[in-house]
Amino acid sequence: MARAGLTTELLVQAGAELADEVGFEQVTVSAVARKFGVKVASLYSHLKSSHDLKTRIALLALEEMADRAAEALAGRAGKDALVAFANVYRDYAHQHPGRYAAARLRLDTETAMASAGPRHAQMTRAILRGYDLAEPDQTHAVRLLGSVFHGYVSLELGGGFDHSAPDSQETWARTMDALDSLLRNWPGPTP
Repeated sequence: MARAGLTTELLVQAGAELADEVGFEQVTVSAVARKFGVKVASLYSHLKSSHDLKTRIALLALEEMADRAAEALAGRAGKDALVAFANVYRDYAHQHPGRYAAARLRLDTETAMASAGPRHAQMTRAILRGYDLAEPDQTHAVRLLGSVFHGYVSLELGGGFDHSAPDSQETWARTMDALDSLLRNWPGPTP
């Protein structure tokens, strides 16, 4: 029987908060049960397994980031939209490192297609239309942007820029300048 007051949403939110505190890899149904002071078995009426919990945290993170990105992009185009979009991911990763890690979880195709993931792709493509990129270049650019954003944030969160000048914020701004320039001057197909 489920403990009164516990819901799947409450457990997922607690798991997301735990991920931010101790790291996404440390999140388990057992850890969430300890947080609520209940037996693990009492949570299985809400969650199937630790993988189910992690998947739900990933879906929550993708939804939160998509909502923030949509708000940040409203009324913006070109470089302004690119920077606003990139800053959403960077800021989210710094504010919620465990949830950001959760958003990188590999989802099965059906779950991925029902998630906020496609919204992220649609917003990225909307930004790229401002740079007049058509297929297949648009897909190449989507992959490039995702790689740069995630790579930069991962290095930054891992302390990769802590002991060198200039400041990582300055490098981030220069990276955005470089991406804008690249997108405005996208190279033609390789012969």
